[in-house]
Amino acid sequence: MKKKIMIIDDNTTNLAVGKSALQDSYDVLTVNSGERGLQILEKILPDLILLDVDMPDMDGYETIKLIKASNAELASIPVIFLTARGDASSELDGLTLGAVDYIHKPFSPPLLQKRIELHLLVQEQQSRLAAQNVLLQDFNKNLQKMVDEKTNKIVRLQDIFITTFSELVEFRDEATGGHIVRTQLYLKLLAEKMLEKNVYPGSIEEKDVKLLVQSSQLHDVGKINIPDSILNKRGRLTDAEFETMKQHTVMGREAIAKIVDKVEESEFLVHAQVMAYSHHERWDGTGYPLGLAGEDIPIQGRLMAIADVYDALVSERPYKPSFEHTLAVGIILQGKGTQFDPLLVEIFQEISDEFSEISKKVV
Repeated sequence: MKKKIMIIDDNTTNLAVGKSALQDSYDVLTVNSGERGLQILEKILPDLILLDVDMPDMDGYETIKLIKASNAELASIPVIFLTARGDASSELDGLTLGAVDYIHKPFSPPLLQKRIELHLLVQEQQSRLAAQNVLLQDFNKNLQKMVDEKTNKIVRLQDIFITTFSELVEFRDEATGGHIVRTQLYLKLLAEKMLEKNVYPGSIEEKDVKLLVQSSQLHDVGKINIPDSILNKRGRLTDAEFETMKQHTVMGREAIAKIVDKVEESEFLVHAQVMAYSHHERWDGTGYPLGLAGEDIPIQGRLMAIADVYDALVSERPYKPSFEHTLAVGIILQGKGTQFDPLLVEIFQEISDEFSEISKKVV
């Protein structure tokens, strides 16, 4: 099928010469004015336009402006100026307006054919590249969809693993029903507020909050190795029993470390391992298992310490009744700078009412 060439020129002789030179190779459409050419272009899209510059009413420069200002499909049609003007400034003006070439009259028919052939070839290659780009974009979209589906599947498996494991621990610890879910929600509030207020910038990224909250379910995983006689003892623990109970931090880290060694995707356990080991450290260095102090305590442990203690205070335990929210908040405020990170306690104080709402709703 022949390519379609439109010639726009007010001179009928030029139209006849142009059509004669091209009609053996192309389907040639001749038009005698810029206005008429624009009307026809609304219905017919040629592969290339030969456009005269000097025409009455609407010259070639004005015509190409309107062509290029039309829809993308029309604007992409290559335009070659045909003109008797020989000055460089006129040629530059035409190319600046979007013409692909500038041919002087009188033109050589063989040269005109070669120039048209060249620009049509360029246009065809551009169209082919555009089509390839569309195919590549579609491929990339499908590939991204596959990656997203695979990632979501991994995340779901991680959630199932963590939730199942943490529920196993909570099942043994009959006094802490709902503790894991509540501490997750407390932790999320604290972490998001910390980021919002730009406290400890860089310690946790916004994208890591979900992973942090997910991992927090395993903060007490070490309790799975604590004897029931100690874990569920009615009343206070003896010093020896408390020493055994403190080992749940070390056992938790070791249990998670064994899992990390056996799975490829272990990033989701990094926060869990740190949190399990450090959430009973104290700001003043009197906590366990390492006696870390201040900012030497990982931020995961400092955040969880507040969430964990608040929930212990407002919940009934074998060794104590549940405390009122106000009393629990007061105890945590008293621990500012001794048991707890002072900056995080200030954040907790701002959002403590939200903690209260969670403790009432999640039982």
